[in-house]
Amino acid sequence: MKTESDAVLNYLEAYRKETLSVLERIPLEGVASLVGLLEEANREGRQVFLCGNGGSAATASHLANDLGKGASGHRKRRFRVLSLTDNVPWMTAVANDLDYSQIFVEQLRNFARPGDLLICFSGSGESENVLEAVRWANQKDVVTIGFCGAPGGRLAETARHVVRVETGHMGRIEESHFFLQHLVGYYFMETPDPESE
Repeated sequence: MKTESDAVLNYLEAYRKETLSVLERIPLEGVASLVGLLEEANREGRQVFLCGNGGSAATASHLANDLGKGASGHRKRRFRVLSLTDNVPWMTAVANDLDYSQIFVEQLRNFARPGDLLICFSGSGESENVLEAVRWANQKDVVTIGFCGAPGGRLAETARHVVRVETGHMGRIEESHFFLQHLVGYYFMETPDPESE
């Protein structure tokens, strides 16, 4: 007869197995394209903005940290990177005085310029605050990159560049996005800077 401990272990093993399967199916070509866009932005001194809603907000902040600190320390040019999820007073003021859907786009209006990058994380692809930021950025010639799950929602249709994780399970989407942001961050941390050679 199965014990409660066996049932827990079975669940954990099945979850891990499915997560590993999802990670193995991630399209690395899209990640490589993002690396190229970031290299170009860094070389040309462009700003990189990140945003996400809920758990994806934490992923955006983490990538901003990795690019701003870890990936910049040994490079000739440091990344000009800012997570739009980190200015809580500004976000809450906008949410209260305007609308929650405007918390990122209102910040972009102050800072973004044509040629800058906006990297967005949304598991469902339906976070209205993320979509508003992408729509505005597209109109202002800011390069937009969307990380989403399957099927990808409106983010997959709106962002100029899309990295889609082929699962609809929110936990596995977020795990994959975290893995992807580490792929990007550690690429810049662990490979030589061509301009420093």
